[in-house]
Amino acid sequence: MGEIGGNDYSHAFKQGKSIEDVRNFVLPIVDSITSSINELIELGAVTFLVPGNFPVGCFASYLTLFQGSDKDQYDPLTGCLTWLNQFSQNHNQLLRKELEKIRNLHPDTNIVYADYYSTTLRIYNSPNKFGFKETLKACCGTGGLYNYNLSRACGYPPLRRCCNDPSSYMSWDGIHYTEAVNRLIANVVFEELMNSIHSLNNLCPASTINKLRMIYPKSEM
Repeated sequence: MGEIGGNDYSHAFKQGKSIEDVRNFVLPIVDSITSSINELIELGAVTFLVPGNFPVGCFASYLTLFQGSDKDQYDPLTGCLTWLNQFSQNHNQLLRKELEKIRNLHPDTNIVYADYYSTTLRIYNSPNKFGFKETLKACCGTGGLYNYNLSRACGYPPLRRCCNDPSSYMSWDGIHYTEAVNRLIANVVFEELMNSIHSLNNLCPASTINKLRMIYPKSEM
């Protein structure tokens, strides 16, 4: 399954809806995810990797949209918006709860939750450990505190130069992560899959596992 819900929430916030209004979207979005899984199970699918949402309070797009002077809204360690990260956690908690219900109803299926939130937050908490110098500012953008402009994002003229070293940035364009971050996330997800009760060793042929090990070396996270 793809990462579902991020665009729905982003669109709602950009339309000026309040956090209370957007919270009302969480249950229908999670229901949509679980309904899709149930439909695929009926069609014969047995193995699912279902990701949660990222800590969007750390995204340059949201930091720009809700930029303010109230320091209490920001995490003193990461600089992320705490209330938005809590929103992501609420989505993830409900999703995990509903996935457990599906597991109980369909014990022969393999449903693995990919914890994008915790994995990425570990990088924000210790960026130097993973080689990142810039965590919140976008590598590709058109200026501003976070190098993100709501009306002229990366790729729109006049485009300022991208950062010289994207691998030292976490954010590519204020909305998506750089390849360096995505590779770390993929490494962790692969490692968790190998160690879970739904281990890939039991789900995939040995030849496939060996190829994946070459692509995703053991994570240091």
